[in-house]
Amino acid sequence: MSDEKMDLYLQQGMYGPLETKPDERHLFLGSLRERVLLALTKGQVLRSKPYEEAEHALKNSKNITLLINGELQYQSYSPYIQMANRNGVNFKIVSDLQFHTPLGLVIAADIAMNRELIYVQDDIFNRSVLKP
Repeated sequence: MSDEKMDLYLQQGMYGPLETKPDERHLFLGSLRERVLLALTKGQVLRSKPYEEAEHALKNSKNITLLINGELQYQSYSPYIQMANRNGVNFKIVSDLQFHTPLGLVIAADIAMNRELIYVQDDIFNRSVLKP
């Protein structure tokens, strides 16, 4: 085995398999942009009333997962977990202390959807924070 292959083998043994598009995965809570149906910023998740767009996506989509930023307090995202449970959607709380993202919630499909508009652009949304 060549030294280069041995080094790659050892690196993957210590740090796990290589990922495609790691920056994109850190931004979208472990998912890829092409799979995202809806993404909300942390500030949007903190809003007192949950977004109807999230309810619609959770109700009308199949083979999806709700990804929640673990940096947020439970009471801020619990309405979204309740929506997911009502609609039979799996959810995952992503806590990666190494990487920080401005996103608080992502609804992602198992396959590529390539939606052009994935953000709810309201007064809370801050476009300058999001740089994929």
